[in-house]
Amino acid sequence: MFISPAYAQDAGGGTGAVVMQLLPLILIFAVFYFLLIRPQQKKMKEHRAMLGGLKRNDKIITGGGLVGTVTKVRDDSDEVEVELAPNVRVTVLRGTIGSVVKPPAPANDVKA
Repeated sequence: MFISPAYAQDAGGGTGAVVMQLLPLILIFAVFYFLLIRPQQKKMKEHRAMLGGLKRNDKIITGGGLVGTVTKVRDDSDEVEVELAPNVRVTVLRGTIGSVVKPPAPANDVKA
């Protein structure tokens, strides 16, 4: 009795309005996925592969900024022995290793 005719007419088409209301949320989620979530997962996958491929004599940088050389890799545990200086060896967890330093490529000695 007190409902206006405009509200009564709009009640029939509810599914289209719901989709239009959810569309911005779906678009925002898609943008977040492709710009934030997916690259982070890719980076984590590469980091895990790097940690799994550690071998003796690899030069590493730990999360705390220490630079050392891997002396012993224990496959059965999550620990790696690293030599920080001559006769200074420490055991670090694999998860604290930030990166593996690649040796510089030898420059071609071309004489002109």
